[in-house]
Amino acid sequence: QLQLVESGGGLVQPGGSLRLSCAASGFTLDDYAIGWFRQAPGKEREGVSCIRSGSGSGYSTDSVKGRFTISRDNAKNTGYLQINNLKPEDTAVDSCAADPILHALVVVTTDKNRHVEVWGQGTLVTVSS
Repeated sequence: QLQLVESGGGLVQPGGSLRLSCAASGFTLDDYAIGWFRQAPGKEREGVSCIRSGSGSGYSTDSVKGRFTISRDNAKNTGYLQINNLKPEDTAVDSCAADPILHALVVVTTDKNRHVEVWGQGTLVTVSS
């Protein structure tokens, strides 16, 4: 019963910050890479950030670098996404995913045949004044 549950979304004004959490249960998250994805209204899902298993490094797309920071606390079996200086275009359902292999999280948005081990249900981030 592998499961991921996101939390921390909500309504925030432009320029504000949020910290999203991705809590794992039924497995040891330390052994998995973590990815964060978002789907804005009327648009396809896109990957925004990922981090390798264990104590690996994190990566973000150029569009969010400097504002989005991915991290993990393996002792708490939880991943995080810190989002600063939120913009209206950040409004989206943000989801986390986990897979033993980072590559799966990198390519899944372009190769829908690629299996990803676990997906969360998503948390809604709404940026509006």
